[in-house]
Amino acid sequence: MHASTTPARGPAARLAQFASLVLDVDSTLSRIEGIEWLAQRRGPGVARTVGEMTERAMSGAIPLDAVYGQRLALVRPARADIDALASAYVDGIMPGARRALEAVHRQGVRVVLVSGGVRQAILPLASAVGVDERDVHAVPLEFAPDGTYVGFDAGSPLARRGGKPVVVAALGLPRAVLALGDGNTDAELKTAVPGGQQVVDAFAAFVGVARRPAVVAVADYVVARFDQLPPIVLGTAVQ
Repeated sequence: MHASTTPARGPAARLAQFASLVLDVDSTLSRIEGIEWLAQRRGPGVARTVGEMTERAMSGAIPLDAVYGQRLALVRPARADIDALASAYVDGIMPGARRALEAVHRQGVRVVLVSGGVRQAILPLASAVGVDERDVHAVPLEFAPDGTYVGFDAGSPLARRGGKPVVVAALGLPRAVLALGDGNTDAELKTAVPGGQQVVDAFAAFVGVARRPAVVAVADYVVARFDQLPPIVLGTAVQ
């Protein structure tokens, strides 16, 4: 199997033009893995612990909600940390991503960002790639007046397992819908059926930063570079 615009499942998968594109952020739109980046600012011990938690959650070994609050409690990111992360996200935009999203936007495709990352850090990234803040769905943090960490929105579906399908289903996106991401929480968009309805019409595993076999196994497409994305979305990819 090649990381290309060919369907990951062979001749049974058909090409289609997609009216909506659901994008993950961490290790997909940007090469940064936000919580790990923040953890590195707290020293190697915290970075190692948080990295192990993240990888287990993204590979599906443990549910996201088992580690989401624990990671933030270890890191306790201040407002200044989140501002720095926002800059790192923009600096880490994947090569070709801006051009790819411009291409699909020109054809009227709706692009939404759906992430378990920090909303305040992702908004500048969204602006940099032309995504309206109303189409950014992530987890907001709370800060004290002095900028210290208070907590996160524990009620957000994006802080727990199965949350992305719930959020995307509620958006009522124009069909057909393609999702692109690297982790187990992204693959859930293909495998979960909240309310008995398929949330997306196809799922593309992004392997340009990390390749996770369990995620690739359920993918309709495997994408290693963003220049491979427009042909899939617009239905011009060659099988």
